[in-house]
Amino acid sequence: MGVTQLKTAARSVATDAADIEQTVRTILAEIEASGEEAARRYARQFDGYEGNLILTRDEIAAAADEVSPQLKDDIRYAYENIRTFAEAQKATIGDFEVELRPGLFAGQRAIPCNAAGCYVPGGRYAHIASAMMTVTTAKVAGCHHIVACSPPQKGRGIHPAIVYTADLCGADTILAMGGVQGVAAMANGLFGLPKADILVGPGNQFVAEAKRLLFGQVGIDMFAGPTDSLIIADDSADPEFVAWDLVGQAEHGYNSPVWLITDDRALAEAVIARVPALIASLPEMNGRNAEAAWRDYAEVFLCDSREDMAALSDRIAPEHLHVQARDLDWWLGRLSCYGSLFLGEETTVAFGDKASGTNHVLPTSGAARYTGGLSVHKYMKLVTWQRARADAVLPLAEATARISRLEGMEGHARTADIRIAKYTFVADRVHEAVGGR
Repeated sequence: MGVTQLKTAARSVATDAADIEQTVRTILAEIEASGEEAARRYARQFDGYEGNLILTRDEIAAAADEVSPQLKDDIRYAYENIRTFAEAQKATIGDFEVELRPGLFAGQRAIPCNAAGCYVPGGRYAHIASAMMTVTTAKVAGCHHIVACSPPQKGRGIHPAIVYTADLCGADTILAMGGVQGVAAMANGLFGLPKADILVGPGNQFVAEAKRLLFGQVGIDMFAGPTDSLIIADDSADPEFVAWDLVGQAEHGYNSPVWLITDDRALAEAVIARVPALIASLPEMNGRNAEAAWRDYAEVFLCDSREDMAALSDRIAPEHLHVQARDLDWWLGRLSCYGSLFLGEETTVAFGDKASGTNHVLPTSGAARYTGGLSVHKYMKLVTWQRARADAVLPLAEATARISRLEGMEGHARTADIRIAKYTFVADRVHEAVGGR
């Protein structure tokens, strides 16, 4: 592979992860042991919030009144796109029955989880899009009870736009609680909630660790690290677009990796030169995050060919992958490891993050090698069933008995033997009846 690295990351997500496991484990254990009292205590400590934890209909209506008509229109526009895409996803799976051999039937059922817990970040940024991505897909999947959980602001509560969005998208309950305590409240079924069958949604490192530790007790969408983005660009790309798209993703956080892979040195150098000024133009907090991410985690690679570019991208397996190059259909067919793919300068990762319809809860830290992002399918269990007519039992039981004995599982074999004994008699009677006609 012909690859030259023009900018190297000073740090990496894998080696720089904070050791927070013990802190999170302690909080989870206390809440599991002491229930609501411990959850309330941590909510006061970390959220600084003394209001209602379960929002009333009056509080939800009051929050909606604070959202401007224009923002409501924008939220509905995005919600309708996300719902429509989720409905199309759901249509790709369903129930079926197949007759494998004469008299032997098997089938599949797609059954939604009963209770979904959707975490919606609300600390540094008010992530109304995360409410849309998580609650809408759970609703389309058919979950019977959906909790939207978001950290309240001290003295104010959950951001009104998050409350409005969660309610619009179908949340049955809105829980004003953040961090580990919010995740634990959903997992343990506190405050009158049903115990969550699955926990989904992005969050900080404490939320991500809580979900990781709870996995097994509940399902989760995925193990999540800091968000990351990669751009593939050739000499047809506009350096201004490429630079802004990198900066726009770097503002997520100080440890959000961004990568540029190109086969054009002039483009790479133009982007590297342009990024600092773009970062400096951002608001203070956004600029501080983007500056740290670009300085410590960003990498730029110069490749000899588009095949080298594609192979390197697949090796990195980014959460977001944006191609700004010729022959987009070639890239669509060739690339295989990404959370979500954006083709052409007409798209941008921000479209997918906010409003275009595909889900923005995606695999990070290279997990796109083996999994996709949040979808309707994550909320659904594909379960199987089988049944057999009497005339199918003998060959099935005989094969099962022989395989079981080869494996040394005599009990299994005997459950087949007793059916052989019974259904040999049944088969003989059927044969006699047919022969006597």
